[in-house]
Amino acid sequence: MIDRPKKVVALGYQADRDAAPRVIAKGAGEMAERILQLAREHQIPLKEDPPLVEILSALDLHQEIPPELYQVVAEILAYVYRTTGRGNAGTTANQQRGD
Repeated sequence: MIDRPKKVVALGYQADRDAAPRVIAKGAGEMAERILQLAREHQIPLKEDPPLVEILSALDLHQEIPPELYQVVAEILAYVYRTTGRGNAGTTANQQRGD
């Protein structure tokens, strides 16, 4: 059993500025831990979705998500909005730890 480093991808979306959610941070290992720490400090909800983080981690920073991910990311943003009460902006962090 090989323990892969944790991976994290953070998404941001501002309806008045963005056509689609975009990758605002990503990393593995220590960088992932730092992103998670910042998310917790700022009370940003975390949503775990290992298959999605693999796809999102292949995107470049500041890149908008592709249309084929709109539905699944919309569900995550809805979770964020319900959790935080924020309806105009939100950020999620997806995390994965290896088997």
